Amino acid sequence: MRCLGIDYGEKRIGLSYGDELGVATPLPALTDPTQKARMAVLATVIRQRRITDLVLGHPLNMDDSAGFKARETEAFAARLKEEFALPVHLVDERLTSYEAEASIPKRQRRAVRATGSSIPEPRASSCRIS
Repeated sequence: MRCLGIDYGEKRIGLSYGDELGVATPLPALTDPTQKARMAVLATVIRQRRITDLVLGHPLNMDDSAGFKARETEAFAARLKEEFALPVHLVDERLTSYEAEASIPKRQRRAVRATGSSIPEPRASSCRIS
């Protein structure tokens, strides 16, 4: 299984590659100015890495309801399924930013926030799909 972890945003799409061992590696984010350009680059990544599964972070609310962002992500998941004909797994990403930040030593957190460095989110970018 070759997974592409996707952190969907309207203007930025975070990516990570997960292999059969369950190791996730951050990839450069898609920041092209148009959605069409971002989708073209995404298609290239999927093809070049021979991706078999797409894992998309699902930003549910703490009460299990689907807010605006979750519904936007669900629509993006449907588009991915249609365009790439690959399985798309929505993975609950509640508290994953908190978990990722907690894994960074306190003295480095400010620098990571200031630079916008990528913090791989373990559940959204892993091949371990439940």
